[in-house]
Amino acid sequence: FKFNGWGLKFASDKDNLITLKAVEKGVLKGQYQNRLGFVLEGGSLESDGMGTLLTTSECLLSPNRNGQMNKVEIEEYLRSVFHLQQVLWLDHGYLAGDDTDSHIDTLARLCSPTTIAYVKCTDPEDEHFEALQKMEDQLKTFRTLSGEPYRLLALPMADKIVFDGERLPATYANFLILNDAVLYPTYNQPQNDESAARVLQQAFPQHEIVGIDCTALIKQHGSLHCVTMQYPKGVL
Repeated sequence: FKFNGWGLKFASDKDNLITLKAVEKGVLKGQYQNRLGFVLEGGSLESDGMGTLLTTSECLLSPNRNGQMNKVEIEEYLRSVFHLQQVLWLDHGYLAGDDTDSHIDTLARLCSPTTIAYVKCTDPEDEHFEALQKMEDQLKTFRTLSGEPYRLLALPMADKIVFDGERLPATYANFLILNDAVLYPTYNQPQNDESAARVLQQAFPQHEIVGIDCTALIKQHGSLHCVTMQYPKGVL
């Protein structure tokens, strides 16, 4: 897929050559599929692997990404490429300091075909309170492929972190799922860090939950999931 600097926010003219060159030089094994006609970032999609995709309207409907396509056309494309049975669109939720137009991996994550972990703001004075409340309300309307409401697990909202005069998009939703463990970001906030670990243990009872200090990473406006790329066995 094409990367265009999160909707033309940053220069990215060389980025789209990386995968092609890696395949040509044998760094990545497999067949290269050119999908550079569609702008898409990994952090903007969440899949349960069973036919459901979760995303945000703010990002995927951004006019600076695929502005030539409407919502129906984008959903049809996603269904075709990823063999989906349903696409769940979140219309609310954001984090101050986020450059991505509300990537789903900062707000709500599919932990299983029946469970979603999401960021909850409990402070009415916080600027995110209203938007995240609306997000929670919409999540409650979503249904699994079997027609049941999702099991919703609320992750804590990280306390405000300011760097160079700007609030950073610190979030516990930016965790990374491995085969036997879940790595999750911590922000030197013991109460919130521990609360997030407990929630993730509920979401992934068979996994080891491991905290990774992301106080340095978040200064670049991203966290753990943002800086990683998963590859299936045999690709590298």
